[in-house]
Parts: sequence; structure tokens; C-alpha cells
Amino acid sequence: MITPGITSKFTAIMKFWLLLICFALTAPAVFAQQKTIDGVVFDKDSKDRIAKVNVQNITTGKSIYNTFKGEFKIEAQPGDVLVFTKADHHPDTLKVQNGEALAVYMKPKAIQLKEVIVRDTLMNPQKKLAATKNDYTKIFGPLNDKDLLSFGPGGAGLSIDAIYNSLSRSGRNAAHLRETIEKDYQQSVIDYRFNRTYVGAITNLQGEQLTQFMIRYRPGYFQVKNASDYEFIASIKTNLKRFLKYSTKRSYSLSPLVTPEADKQPLGKGDIPQY
Repeated sequence: MITPGITSKFTAIMKFWLLLICFALTAPAVFAQQKTIDGVVFDKDSKDRIAKVNVQNITTGKSIYNTFKGEFKIEAQPGDVLVFTKADHHPDTLKVQNGEALAVYMKPKAIQLKEVIVRDTLMNPQKKLAATKNDYTKIFGPLNDKDLLSFGPGGAGLSIDAIYNSLSRSGRNAAHLRETIEKDYQQSVIDYRFNRTYVGAITNLQGEQLTQFMIRYRPGYFQVKNASDYEFIASIKTNLKRFLKYSTKRSYSLSPLVTPEADKQPLGKGDIPQY
């Protein structure tokens, strides 16, 4: 006859072995779910690392985004399918074979052109003025304000040579030429900003009509230097309204000369033109 004590011990032993068997069966699955796969995503054309790539394990349903360095780490096990997606690249699909790191290459949707640097061959007004000053160093040199001062043991004083150059005939001629160059520079500044392409795009005027508009409403140097883009465009549009309003009433160009019919008659040998 089996006593109650023996029965309870047998039951406890059976529960222990059942728990041990269940743990042995479920442990591989638990550890498999905790396994992670890491890797790096590259651009297939440039071979550069790319970020903001969505990595989805469609087997488990989990998804992540890779780092700014292009690296990712996601839970997966052999047999799982990973899908890589990015807005400007074609999606890519990989099947996990083992626990090794993955190198993923995604093909861009658009062809990336090489960077082209366009350089302006025309000098801006500042560069033109600097080049002119360099060509006429004898003109700009002695007339600079700093050249009117001389520094010696007794301190700062007026330079006799600079004063002589300013008062002499050659000095006065240099001053006049310098003034002319400065005025040309100001006109270059106006032309640089108030150009036909820029004004034509704002006004939609073309040909002779655009020429007449630019002549009549040419801005001053102060406005060109100080007006913001918004103020400058607003000024052009305001002048355009005036131009279109009065262009039908009067012409800003000279009418072609008309030669009287009498003047077209050829002179005879004995004819003397009368004035």
C-alpha cells in the first residue's frame, strides 16, 4: 500500500521534471528571439553610407531606422526576411542566412550628376574698380587720405609730397580722372543690378519697349546700394504701371526723320542749292 508521503514526493518529482523539460524545449526559441543582426547600408552608386533607412523584419513585424552613420541593429534569426526602404532609393530585400553582419547596397532612384561649379566670367563692379585702381596706382596712391599723413618721431603730420601732388597740375588732373573713375564705378553698380535680364523678368517687357523703360526709369546709385530686393522690385513694378499708362499717349523715342520730296530731286549742272 502506497502511503500519502510517498505519493506527494513522487508528485513533486514529476512536476520538477516536467518544468525542466518545458524549459529545455522553450529556451532555444527564447534565445533565438533575442538574437540581433547588425549591418551597414550603402548607396550602390556612390558607395557612401546612407541614413534614414527603414529596416523591417517582415517575419516578426518589427522595424527600426538606421543611424546617421548608416548602421543598424535589429532582432532577427536565420530565415527571417528583412526589407530596406528609403524615399529616394529603390527598396531592397534580404534573407538572413546566419548571424554575420550585413552590408546592404541600395540603388538610388535618380541619377546623381557630378557637381558642376559655374563661375561668372564678368567681373562685378567692386572687382572692376579694384582692377582700375591697380592700373592707376599713381592716381589713387598719392590722393588717398592716408597718404596725406606722415608719421615721424614727432608724431603724425601732413605729408608735403602728398600736398604738392594734390596742388600741382598733374595732381589736379589725377583728381579729375579719379572722379571720373568713381562715377564710372557708380554706373557699373547700377548696371550690375538694373540689367536687362533682371528687369525683363519682372516687367515682361522686350526689345525696344524694354530699352525705353530702362532709360526712362533708370535708378540712382543711392537706391541701388541701399534698397532691399523687395523695395527694388516694388519700385520697378510701380514705374512699370506709369510706363504702361503713358506709353500709349506719348513716345519716348525720336520719330524717324522725313526727307521732303523736293530735296530728293537730283541737282543739274547749273543748279545751285538754295539755303
